[in-house]
Amino acid sequence: MISLSTLDYTIIVLFFTITLCIGVYVSKKSGENSSEFFLSGRTMPWWLLGVSMVATTFSTDTPNLVTDIVRTNGVSGNWVWWAFLITGLLTVFVYAKLWRKSNVKTDIEFYEFRYGGAPASFLRKFRAIYLGVIFNVITMSAVTLAAIKIGGIMLGLEPWQTVISAGLITVIFSVLGGFKGVVYTDFVLFFVAMGGAIGAAYYLVNIPEVGGLEALVANEHVVSKLSILPDFSDKQALITLFIIPLAVQWWSSWYPGAEPGGGGYIAQRMLAAKDENHAIGATFFFNIMHYALRPWPWILVALASLVIFPDLASIQEAFPNIPSDKLGHDLAYSAMLTKLPSGLLGLVLASLIAAYMSTISTQLNWGSSYMVYDFYKQQINPKASEKRLVTVGRISTVVLMVLSALLALLLQNALQLFEVLLVFGAGTGLIFILRWFWWRINAWSEITAMFASGIISIVLKLTSVGDYLFAPESGVFEAYYEYPFVVFITTFIWLIATYMTQPESNEVLQNFYIKTQPGGPGWSKVVNVAKKEGIKIKNKDAEWSVPSGIVAMLIGCVLIYSCMFATGYWIYGEYNYAVPLTVTAIISGISLIRVWKKIKTTIL
Repeated sequence: MISLSTLDYTIIVLFFTITLCIGVYVSKKSGENSSEFFLSGRTMPWWLLGVSMVATTFSTDTPNLVTDIVRTNGVSGNWVWWAFLITGLLTVFVYAKLWRKSNVKTDIEFYEFRYGGAPASFLRKFRAIYLGVIFNVITMSAVTLAAIKIGGIMLGLEPWQTVISAGLITVIFSVLGGFKGVVYTDFVLFFVAMGGAIGAAYYLVNIPEVGGLEALVANEHVVSKLSILPDFSDKQALITLFIIPLAVQWWSSWYPGAEPGGGGYIAQRMLAAKDENHAIGATFFFNIMHYALRPWPWILVALASLVIFPDLASIQEAFPNIPSDKLGHDLAYSAMLTKLPSGLLGLVLASLIAAYMSTISTQLNWGSSYMVYDFYKQQINPKASEKRLVTVGRISTVVLMVLSALLALLLQNALQLFEVLLVFGAGTGLIFILRWFWWRINAWSEITAMFASGIISIVLKLTSVGDYLFAPESGVFEAYYEYPFVVFITTFIWLIATYMTQPESNEVLQNFYIKTQPGGPGWSKVVNVAKKEGIKIKNKDAEWSVPSGIVAMLIGCVLIYSCMFATGYWIYGEYNYAVPLTVTAIISGISLIRVWKKIKTTIL
């Protein structure tokens, strides 16, 4: 446990005051109607939404997760989430404008916009509970678990004390400010969080026990963890950490913040943008910051922790008050923060509080929007007044917070949840990509994929079938084939279901096309049928921008990965790699600007 100085307390109290003032300031406007409470009237600029996306995905569990990955699998282990950049940039250059054109209030409302009849209605209501409550509560519990560990190590707090103190302020702010309060506060939280992360990394790398960057990268406990790419001679590491994420995972798995085709709270921000161009700008800014620059301060602290705490036993020895069921490599990040000096310690604690509040407030508002629009209004009270909808939104915000706090008290580490969520959503992602560009996808496709993926994952995780197929010694397949296996079986099942069920009606498909103008050969049958019926659904001036969008996505991947690698090699002092990668980033950036101008023209 550490002792906070007056300066530390002053910084933290000042931060809380500013945050709550913003919530109170926007509370009146946010409470006017449900559109203001959940989308801020669809008037948000790209830079504010982009910063909000970055702040939201910088949660208290993120540094812990990265630390766990680095200490367990090295820097290259981060490819399990770095691969989602491809998903993110596909959203930027292909799907962002489509989401904004759809003009739905939530991405769950999309189901009754794209599909029709009872299956679409069921899918919307079920997904509202499935994502808005179950998945949302699991995600928030992981964030709260990280706060529990930080509070336990740095302040000596009991888990329940951390949950109550951190959750109470966040839920009050979320109930008052709504979406506008979340976004405005995110702007402040972003700079506080980044300042704390960078300041902590700089100080901790240079403490005497670590000895600076040169000593760090030469340390015997660190050398084997530095590679940005996995060891190609290690078959299991190569397939698990690199090939599967890049070849399968990015397009096949649903994961909060990186949904194939866009979705979740990223979609909420795109839907709140002024127009399509602001939606694209926001998501592109988010992907640059999220992948290229932000991870390195956490990675540096994780590497430094290997010098101070080379194993779990050393962490347990230094912090004997931590319960055994909460002991894990992710604790090393919090353990390192205990070595910060007065002032910087207050800033870092404020930054961690900022990360917690940003993520939780977003999850609460996003999940509550599902409860209000896609469940309460659809199922319980279709004629509810705007005032009633806002009230229900505020009540569901409190309920979600309570549920996530209770679950957090039962968990051990964030990496467990990350792996479960990845497998649980395996095989569903391809539908989220194709449903915009292939008319034959119907509501039964999504229903089948959702249940097949969940059931197969549960069977493999909880029964002897999983051991029979994927046990390390006696299984039919190697353990790393489990994820592709779930993807293949799920995809096979939903494709069969698609062709065994009736397609959506011409009316539903034509209305969807008229509003979003998705274009492409996957809609040619619908366009031709409408033409025969004398119905004009295709805008002659609308150019199919997907080919240009895919080119932009590929160039964007080169740009951001080059920036990410270059940053790492500059830090390592390996200039023979850093210089050419920096040049590559500059060239790809110039190329992307040219392609972007073409895409922007097709939108306008």
